[in-house]
Amino acid sequence: MVDRVCLGAVAGAHGVRGQVKVKPFTENPDDVAAYGPVEDERGDRRFKLSVTGRHKDTVIVRIDGVSDRNAAEALRGTRLYVARAVLPEPEEGAFYHADLIGLSVVSVGGETLGRVTSVHDFGAGDLVEYVDASGGQHMLPFTLAMVPEVDLAGGRMVVDPPEESPDEGPEDLAQDRAE
Repeated sequence: MVDRVCLGAVAGAHGVRGQVKVKPFTENPDDVAAYGPVEDERGDRRFKLSVTGRHKDTVIVRIDGVSDRNAAEALRGTRLYVARAVLPEPEEGAFYHADLIGLSVVSVGGETLGRVTSVHDFGAGDLVEYVDASGGQHMLPFTLAMVPEVDLAGGRMVVDPPEESPDEGPEDLAQDRAE
């Protein structure tokens, strides 16, 4: 497990009084401020956050000590971290994305396929991205069918990827679906 978890990132200033827009990486967007002070990626600066509202896919946050637009804008891109120890343990079968990064990816047959590099959510559910030994990138839906086992203690994720056929192009796939 990792020591810190990124709860969100400052997306920019909101207004002229020092508030910022934060892109939350938490299940509940308001939780970016729920676990006490956060710190930047290097751990050099600590911030006390107060959520004051929401705007589209961001939360509006007041940061203690930030009182004008210039100071707020200077924080753009800052990722906000909290100690992993202050977060609640995930429910059975649930995982923090940060805990999945770096796991070895192994097929159900035991073949090592690569290493998890990131987890994405583009709106249709989580996707696990991994890189194979030759540097090729692959994405799989993070579903029980595709990822039947996650063994954090063993440092591995067992996957059951679909068979790939290098001969088939989009036309062949469309034909398969039509049959």
